[in-house]
Amino acid sequence: MKKLIIENSKKNNDTITRTIRISGKTFDKINELAEKNNLSFNNVINQIIEYGINNLNENSEN
Repeated sequence: MKKLIIENSKKNNDTITRTIRISGKTFDKINELAEKNNLSFNNVINQIIEYGINNLNENSEN
């Protein structure tokens, strides 16, 4: 699977607010990526989610 590349992308005004719980370790890593790439935390989260959805194998039998 190809690696995710964090990009400086445009903001999307079509958003929905939702609360999620993530581990402290995951939060720290995402925050580090955001700071390193001069992006918002939400921008990085959205890129990670979109990458995951685009690379999801929906045919797996679990």
